[in-house]
Amino acid sequence: MAKRYLVTGGAGFLGINMVRYLLEKGEDVTSLDYADFDYADCKDKIRIVKGDIRDVKAIEEAMQDVDIVIHCAAALPLYTKEDIFSTDIDGTRNVLQVAMDHGINRAVHVSSTAVYGIPDHHPLLEDDKLDGVGPYGIAKIRAEEVCLSFREKGMIVPIVRPKSFIGPERLGVFALFYDWAKDGKGFPMIGSGKNKYQLLDVYDLCVSIYLCATMNKKIVNDTFNIGAKEFTTMKEDWQAVLDYAGFGKKIKGFPAKPMIWTLRFLEKLNLSPLYKWVYETACEDSFVSIDKAEKVLGFTPQYSNKDALVRNYIWYVDHLQHFENASGISHRVPWKQGILKFAKLFF
Repeated sequence: MAKRYLVTGGAGFLGINMVRYLLEKGEDVTSLDYADFDYADCKDKIRIVKGDIRDVKAIEEAMQDVDIVIHCAAALPLYTKEDIFSTDIDGTRNVLQVAMDHGINRAVHVSSTAVYGIPDHHPLLEDDKLDGVGPYGIAKIRAEEVCLSFREKGMIVPIVRPKSFIGPERLGVFALFYDWAKDGKGFPMIGSGKNKYQLLDVYDLCVSIYLCATMNKKIVNDTFNIGAKEFTTMKEDWQAVLDYAGFGKKIKGFPAKPMIWTLRFLEKLNLSPLYKWVYETACEDSFVSIDKAEKVLGFTPQYSNKDALVRNYIWYVDHLQHFENASGISHRVPWKQGILKFAKLFF
């Protein structure tokens, strides 16, 4: 028998992929998002509630006749500190409280590996120290603390910590690189590119979330790192996109410290879309252990880093006409390149 799911942030990048995954599984779906749900392929197959998770009334409306909540909604790093804190912390508390009030005892919370900050060892484990970088990282840690408080009240609140995830509908910072690739340009890289930087395909993330939503509550009421199983170096994985684009272009590395200082300066002047978490970790190792998810959930990632990057690039090129002139600060639209569009001329 189909379960009734509420997906918060259902109109976002992860949200729409989660909605499609649930529909493929034969589940009933409600989407709650302050943005318009404009996906023609499933718009008529789900219940849509337009509203903000900071608005308890909107959540109350969306939570009617729901069995399980998948909490994807979040304000991303380019939002203001106030919006990040009120959405990611207060919004999470609102969602869980309304779920509890409606007798819903399971809500899967999508966190982030940003909670680990810039670590001093790898791979990262679920019980490692949390040290968020910037408002987003701090808010994600506090949102997890909210989740733990509801576990103490008897709710089942699995927490998944995904690596940066990509796939159909993902734009944001990745669109910047894909734009260069499609125009026959190479990629600049902060540092040598020999660091290992794990990614994640959004399909594999949806699989892990669904496992947390459907498996025995005693098993899943925990915290799980989620990432690709197969990944190499930053340079090798991203080269796969350039090779697929077919222009014979290569990755070009630059000394890390001068690049980072330059990007800090450009960020302060609002001339670059890249924020601290992106440019200060791009030249460092960044990968988590997924052993726990593999052993406890039976999680088996389908896509490698290279697979996910190329799959995302193919989707980008195939759908370019839909967003070529759009821009914003979410993952669903390309970010403005700012002064970086001039750097493109030299590659």
